[in-house]
Amino acid sequence: EKTMKKILISPEKKQYKANLHSHSTMSDGKLTPAQLKETYKAHGYDILAVTDHCHPCAHGELSEPDFLMLTGYEVYIRESGGPFDPFKSEIHLNLFARDPMNETLICYDPRYVKYIPQDRLAAMKKVGDEGAREYSREYINKFIEIAVVSGYLVAYNHPFWSMESEADVLALRNLHSLELRNTGSYNANRLECGEMLYDAMLRRGMRLGVHAGDDNHNRYPEGHVWFDSFGWYTVVLADSLSYPDVFAAIEAKDTYVSNGPIIKSLYVEDGKVIVECSAAEEAYLYCGSKEPGAKRMPKGQTAERFEFKLDERMKYIRVSVYDAEGRAANTRGFFRDEWA
Repeated sequence: EKTMKKILISPEKKQYKANLHSHSTMSDGKLTPAQLKETYKAHGYDILAVTDHCHPCAHGELSEPDFLMLTGYEVYIRESGGPFDPFKSEIHLNLFARDPMNETLICYDPRYVKYIPQDRLAAMKKVGDEGAREYSREYINKFIEIAVVSGYLVAYNHPFWSMESEADVLALRNLHSLELRNTGSYNANRLECGEMLYDAMLRRGMRLGVHAGDDNHNRYPEGHVWFDSFGWYTVVLADSLSYPDVFAAIEAKDTYVSNGPIIKSLYVEDGKVIVECSAAEEAYLYCGSKEPGAKRMPKGQTAERFEFKLDERMKYIRVSVYDAEGRAANTRGFFRDEWA
């Protein structure tokens, strides 16, 4: 299958390191937003979203020319109603605001909104039905639709931890991205790997981007076995570190996820998929087949360029690379009309 050169990840784009899932003292985290900003900046991050539980809050005053605070919050709806039950399913969604000052509360339910001070809660803009949130696909899809209309991108978080069935996840509409990796959840269960679910969604034509985050609460210091910061992150390929450019890149799904390796470029040319990356031992091309493309270097060797052949039956393509330490970088899925 011969193709003209189509760039999917451009080497000309700047790459910004982002944690898009974190919690502060404004919900159940142990560091203030300002402390989170300082610690992530000190560790080489460029972007931070403080996504406190059902507590939308802009933190633009913490942004600097070389560090951006992205506005968002995490909402949840439980099969059990309000109380937490580790044996029942629930759904957690990150809402990222197009307008950095958007603090709109979607579908207010007092059972979930427990971290907002009463005076602030009374003054907040609220949209959608108020009262008991319902754990059903019909209600959740309506919730997502209201959030999208209200200026948010809606991302699905930590699918293993949420214990939702694959069928329930596949029934969702208007999702923007899937949290492919979650540092805190993976530390707790070693099963929080969303790749299988993501491919199931792609095979059904769901055009989702990918994000990753720490979901950090910082209850333990760095070096502790349960430390939950500086693991998986999102790389945002934006024109600049301005809020409009970063949000536009996330909205365009110009992101990949990593816990170390760098994907320098990804393109399709003359019937081949070519990925250029930091030194890696293995690379895989997932494409809707039970036999993905696989490249492995001889023991002790690495490469910075891998090629795969295209096949006309491929519904989508996405690439993963692994370095000598077992760390990985994963692209989103690109559909045929994006490369053909």
